[in-house]
Amino acid sequence: MSTIDSPLEIYRFLPKTNCRQCQVPTCLAFAAAVIKGLKQLGDCPHVDGKTVEGYSGRIEVRKVNIDQQQEKILEQLRGEVAGLDLSAAGKRLGASLRGDSLVIKCLGKPFFINAGGNVTSDIHINPWVLLPLLNYIAHSPGINPSGKWVPFRELKNGSRYNPLFDQRCEKPLKKMADKDMDLLKSLLSILGGRPAEVSFDTDMALALLPLPKVPMLICYSSPEEDIESRLNIFFDITVDDNLTSEAIYFLIAGLVVMLEKMTLRHGQASSFAC
Repeated sequence: MSTIDSPLEIYRFLPKTNCRQCQVPTCLAFAAAVIKGLKQLGDCPHVDGKTVEGYSGRIEVRKVNIDQQQEKILEQLRGEVAGLDLSAAGKRLGASLRGDSLVIKCLGKPFFINAGGNVTSDIHINPWVLLPLLNYIAHSPGINPSGKWVPFRELKNGSRYNPLFDQRCEKPLKKMADKDMDLLKSLLSILGGRPAEVSFDTDMALALLPLPKVPMLICYSSPEEDIESRLNIFFDITVDDNLTSEAIYFLIAGLVVMLEKMTLRHGQASSFAC
């Protein structure tokens, strides 16, 4: 039997509804992800088991450099943003217009997006943040938060990315808090974190908006006798309507990278002051 090496061949098996249940914005993008080995044909809930079994072994995966993959996704998202009415997008997303640019607060800092989908900011923009930011602009319906908090694993497809989320997001933040909780609290405040009321005992509870309609809550409890310290991240139950679980993971991983750099700079400044 012949091999399948084109996204268009995969596309013919898909529902062509862009339902996003596979955590990819469009059916065509999903087909491309299958060919790149980033998704399996069975990750589409609308493809029946017989088709998956019959064709999965025939798919020829293209080995693509991670940076190339990232750049292709960014290029696609920039193209989608370039086709938007930025004024209408601002109202939908909780953002504003300044001249011809959309201004969105991301991780407490203003990011400027022009009509061509290009992003600028006063701070360094890393791909961890840029991908979810453009995804949010292009695809978020702008659902308002409900005020109900849930852990990442309870979001749609959150359990799939939870091991990565635990390793790249919660554990590094816990390590920072164990070392200096007050410093972490101070750095999170710089990024827009504010004290939050919770119904359980905790030494730190900060709510922040990494994107306008994507609230998160960071809670930390210090160690006590034989009880080890705990750090948990919660999200408003509506966030996965505005952003895929994969994009949320990237966004918070980007936040952690920023905090690690800020911690390093703080340590260097402290040593100079001594």
